[in-house]
Amino acid sequence: MNVEEKHNSLHQSLKGLGKVVVAYSGGVDSTFLLKAAVDELGAGNVLACMSVGPTEPGGQFERAAKFARSIGVEFQSVDTDELADPNFAANKADRCFHCKSHLCKTLLDIAKERGFDHVVFGANYDDLDDFRPGNRAMKVFGIRSPLAEARLTKDDIRELSREMNLPTADQPASPCLASRISYGLEVTEQRLKQIDQAEAFLRTLGLAEFRVRHHDTVVRIEVNPADIETIATEPNRSQIVEKLKSLGFEFVTVDLEGFRSGSLNEQLTEEEKRRES
Repeated sequence: MNVEEKHNSLHQSLKGLGKVVVAYSGGVDSTFLLKAAVDELGAGNVLACMSVGPTEPGGQFERAAKFARSIGVEFQSVDTDELADPNFAANKADRCFHCKSHLCKTLLDIAKERGFDHVVFGANYDDLDDFRPGNRAMKVFGIRSPLAEARLTKDDIRELSREMNLPTADQPASPCLASRISYGLEVTEQRLKQIDQAEAFLRTLGLAEFRVRHHDTVVRIEVNPADIETIATEPNRSQIVEKLKSLGFEFVTVDLEGFRSGSLNEQLTEEEKRRES
């Protein structure tokens, strides 16, 4: 199928869902899904629910709320309190399963209370081939993923988002901050704040696509290879070292392999991935 055929398939799928609660993060995929749901079902039949808390990157909530208001859809924040769950905080390979399970249950409860027929998530077709334990939670709770069902990839969604003039069309991915913490290292509010503040500082240097990876006393910065010189050259180098050490890191490193999504999964064995997918 070409992109337009996939887009039409998405709208046909949404048409049959009636009233939906959209798990909304303000990212590329969920913003596109939210707009498509509003276009197909009408704003009154859509509720945008966003999880809030220390695992969300700073500034994302305000941007997401602004867009939801701009298209006339009701916006509700939910607190799933992931850090209170020892299974999540332990940060094992199944961390995302526990986080997504809490969110699924919360949104299903909201849908039941408010008289909505379905809960939908913005997982795309590419996500099905990635290591994402959260996908297992959606299966357990019977949650629909209309973008994946329509075989819409991330590139497809960005292309359609540009055509629709969505503000997120070229927005870099910004997943849960806990995904930056090395497996086995406890997820704490302090560590999440360290990551958020470090990434906020790096954005002031003009960087767009990068990650700050937390390895306890060591911080590992991933940027696109073309940007390595930018952060390794003065005065940026000294400023980055000073700022990140002030946040509590003892050693500041740059990953010469460069930015790659999900790099912390590289430490997992294939058996662990199969067990948790």
